Amino acid sequence: MKSFHQFINEAELRDKEGLGSGTGMTHRSGEKIGTDKKKSPSEKKRVKAIGRGKTAPAKDYKPRKDIGKQKPRSEREQQPTQARGTAGVSGVEAQKKAYRERKARERGEKIKTADELLTTKSKKKEDPDYKPVKSSGLTTKERKALYKKGERTLRDIRLKNLDKTKESELKHKVTSK
Repeated sequence: MKSFHQFINEAELRDKEGLGSGTGMTHRSGEKIGTDKKKSPSEKKRVKAIGRGKTAPAKDYKPRKDIGKQKPRSEREQQPTQARGTAGVSGVEAQKKAYRERKARERGEKIKTADELLTTKSKKKEDPDYKPVKSSGLTTKERKALYKKGERTLRDIRLKNLDKTKESELKHKVTSK
């Protein structure tokens, strides 16, 4: 039989930070809750254009401001908008509902609890046909320069075909300012 003092010493050896194993903080410095989900440079999908048709992995996101704080239940679950019992269900309706639930239980169907009914699940499904836009690999500056070059070429062709010398002589201007 261990003494209380021996028990405390053993507990301190196992749990140095004073946190239980279920908190997800035993392997960390105590700053974050949960596992570190940072991706390595090879895993990153987000890229930025670095010029000349080349891309590089984008910068890391800034760490969230709520790191280290547990989310309150009111943020995790949808809260009731009215006081309990204000639904105004008549006696007959309540009996019918109870009967339907009882029969569902007898059939072996799963009945949602109050917590399951109140949780919000608003994840949008992504369209399976969706294809992200392919990156050109040009920076914003390079894209604008290319666009302006195309507009100038188009303007020169129109001026040549209409025997004009300046864009101001045209009824509809080609280039955008």
